[in-house]
Amino acid sequence: MKLLFIGDIVGKPGRRAVRYFLPRLRESHGVGFVVANGENMAGGSGITAATATEVFEAGVDVMTAGDHLWDQREVESMLLSESRLLRPENYPEGTPGQGYRVFFKDGLPPLGVLNLQGQTFMRSVENPFFAAEDAVEMLRKKTCVIFVDMHAEATSEKIAMGRFLDGKASAVVGTHTHVQTADEQIFPGGTAFLSDAGFTGPHESILGREIEPILRRFLTCRPQRFGVASERVMLHGAVIDIDDETGRAVSIERVSEQMPQEETEA
Repeated sequence: MKLLFIGDIVGKPGRRAVRYFLPRLRESHGVGFVVANGENMAGGSGITAATATEVFEAGVDVMTAGDHLWDQREVESMLLSESRLLRPENYPEGTPGQGYRVFFKDGLPPLGVLNLQGQTFMRSVENPFFAAEDAVEMLRKKTCVIFVDMHAEATSEKIAMGRFLDGKASAVVGTHTHVQTADEQIFPGGTAFLSDAGFTGPHESILGREIEPILRRFLTCRPQRFGVASERVMLHGAVIDIDDETGRAVSIERVSEQMPQEETEA
């Protein structure tokens, strides 16, 4: 089975890139399942019902999230009603929603998806390693094909999670930093790994946001409104080929596609 993971979707340009590229990537790579991190979809911060519907209708099967998930108030009701939307598993007990689930699609093996959030340099959450161990054990009772979105700031914490789950998960891919790394590999136990998938949205920017307000923030130390940029729209992510019988990764390939300028302006 081939799985496409789309790195953090940022604002309207990111959603547009998903609509534009997803049919093309399905065809060119033979993609079965599509997972995307959507925590920055709504104006660059959070998820709304309307933005989630747009991305699901574009062909995304499962949406993961991270620390910006809570920036839109309506997300709590979405987490209770939309089974395709996951939040980090290692939030405190009683948090709405779920952090992992098995998904089914005709002609494909069941896919387990787990969403985690790191602790280093981020807001306080429960230990992701303990959460991962318990969640993967539960998922493996139903499927050997398991994808993990490790939403974290520190590269070391992402690599540590990949090593921790080597041989237990099919792939561990990092999100959150919005900078695509070049360390794709398959660990000895058969787990594909990439420190960060990058982000899907405007790259003539600072991590998807307009350049000037962020420069003013650094220069003046005063609050600024960080609007979503609009130019050089790209889709970042990774395609992972997974053996249906063993759950071991066969290959992992980074994806980096730029929208034609005329499509960006249309």
